[in-house]
Amino acid sequence: MPLSAGALRAVLLPALLAGLAGGLIAACLQQLFLVPMILQAEAVELGGAEHVHHGLDRLLYSTLFDCLGAFGFALLLAAGLIWRGRVSWKEGLAWGIAGFASFALAPALGLPPELPGVESASLIARQCWWIATALATAGGIACLVLAPKRGAKLLGVVMIVLPHCVGAPAGDALHLLAAPLARNFALGSLATSLVMWAVIGVVTAASMNRVAAPTSAAQTPSKAGT
Repeated sequence: MPLSAGALRAVLLPALLAGLAGGLIAACLQQLFLVPMILQAEAVELGGAEHVHHGLDRLLYSTLFDCLGAFGFALLLAAGLIWRGRVSWKEGLAWGIAGFASFALAPALGLPPELPGVESASLIARQCWWIATALATAGGIACLVLAPKRGAKLLGVVMIVLPHCVGAPAGDALHLLAAPLARNFALGSLATSLVMWAVIGVVTAASMNRVAAPTSAAQTPSKAGT
């Protein structure tokens, strides 16, 4: 598809709607389930609940960050869907789950979401492994689902498994928190991410169909007239 105003609109508008929907829902779930655990962990780290502050500004910044992150993910999803043409919400949901597996679940197998008070490997090492794992998993899923040849599917399996064979960067972890709290936070973060990605997939697919429908209707009379 050429890079025209219509093409940009077909990508940006669905991504914006999906980013807002997914980000707001993720922010609500975080406030309900994750923020209490974060505040508890910060109180342990700082030596008392009186040092922990969670005001309106922190809520707004967190919500803005969630929406911006969801918008970025929705752009990636819209770019992948646009060459497929019109897709159903079920296909959008499947793409969203694939995005969750690539950008949340697979990296979390080696580097689970961490609360304040947990020190592990260096930030740069973790970020590099996270990015490599996310890209390898996304490419592997694409090979498994989209490639017709058996050799490409085998390559997809290798791409998915390889980052975990290499292993996530490890460090001298310092745990100030109880293990159940850290485990519940990791599971809650993954559940929130799953909901966010599902919403992004469904809203992106539905919005792209809504945006494409008027364009198709407008092109039909002009073709009939010619």
